[in-house]
Amino acid sequence: MRSWHRRLPLSFLLSGVLGALFAACGGGGGSSGTSTPPPPPPVPLALALAPFASNLASPTFLTAPPGDTRQFIVERAGRILIMRNGALLPQPFLDIRTLTDVAGEGGLLSLAFDPGYATNGRFYVYRTNLNRDIVVERYTVSGDPDRADGASGITIIQIAHPTFTNHFGGLVAFGPDGYLYLGTGDGGSAGDPPGNAQNLDSLLGKLLRLDVSNASASVPYTIPATNPFRSQAGARPEIWAYGLRNPWRYAFDADRLYIADVGQAQREEIDLEAANQGGLNYGWNRMEGTSCYQAQTCSSSGLALPLLEYSHADAGSPCSITGGYVYRGAAIPELAGRYFYSDYCAGFLRSFLATGRTVSEQRDWNVGKPGQVMSFGRDGQGELYVLTPTAILKIVKGS
Repeated sequence: MRSWHRRLPLSFLLSGVLGALFAACGGGGGSSGTSTPPPPPPVPLALALAPFASNLASPTFLTAPPGDTRQFIVERAGRILIMRNGALLPQPFLDIRTLTDVAGEGGLLSLAFDPGYATNGRFYVYRTNLNRDIVVERYTVSGDPDRADGASGITIIQIAHPTFTNHFGGLVAFGPDGYLYLGTGDGGSAGDPPGNAQNLDSLLGKLLRLDVSNASASVPYTIPATNPFRSQAGARPEIWAYGLRNPWRYAFDADRLYIADVGQAQREEIDLEAANQGGLNYGWNRMEGTSCYQAQTCSSSGLALPLLEYSHADAGSPCSITGGYVYRGAAIPELAGRYFYSDYCAGFLRSFLATGRTVSEQRDWNVGKPGQVMSFGRDGQGELYVLTPTAILKIVKGS
């Protein structure tokens, strides 16, 4: 079949082609030129949870030294495994199962690499011992970069946790100031019966801050000069913040600190404050989130109130917040600055952007329900992971 334009005069065809070229080059000041159509709207970002590691025994944490391409996986029973190029190494990095108690919410709960790990090989673990005390220990890597020296451990701090087997806290991490932080639970049971969280003479229900730069077996830590209760009578100088119920996970992002504090039976909360602001009281057990706890009225004076909270009455039956991280990876640049979190029972994946005290871009990502979300992980490149009781999933771009 012949094309329709072959029936037209050559002069008509040439004038049409030249006119189109002239319009495309911006010629002609009139409105009769061909206009460029507007670009299509951007395609909404979708996320997915890609399988990363399976057949694990209750993984509680994933981390790595900055820039390291390996992933270090903490198992609750007392092992640290290494994932390299998508495969688990046959030998654990560290195995302290004989030293670790897993009753209730105890176990080996987290791992932090020293800021100088590349040169000093030091790392710190947070666990419960056979007496169910909270213990933070320092170990050193051996001559093999894939194996720790199991005999190198020294106790940094040991905190008695009598009576109950819940609310051990669980995270040890270095802040931007180079000091070591650990978040302790209030001691367990319901309602903090001993009142530990508000008691400045107790290390339970707190965020602690230690200087471990010159740690030794005889002097495992010193108190930073700017700790807020360093010189206050009747207060423990290790305390950085108090009034916490069970800060299972918290995260530093540059000069800010996010704390996901597990609620009692009504509300879950995320606190956000300046990382250098010590001495804050986050309210437990006077308040649960922004609600008075077991009281018709209460005063919030002097308390640091949550940035964001949600109710146990919400859809999906949430029960216990699982805090994550602010995304700073390179694979999904659209997520930069967004804080991710989940809930152990509801299993959602949510994020938001915090600008000062303003929360925007709240998003409930459609990734299905991965199961009970134990923790989040972050690798040496800043990519994020979701940990379930038997598997680890990586947050990736979806379709």
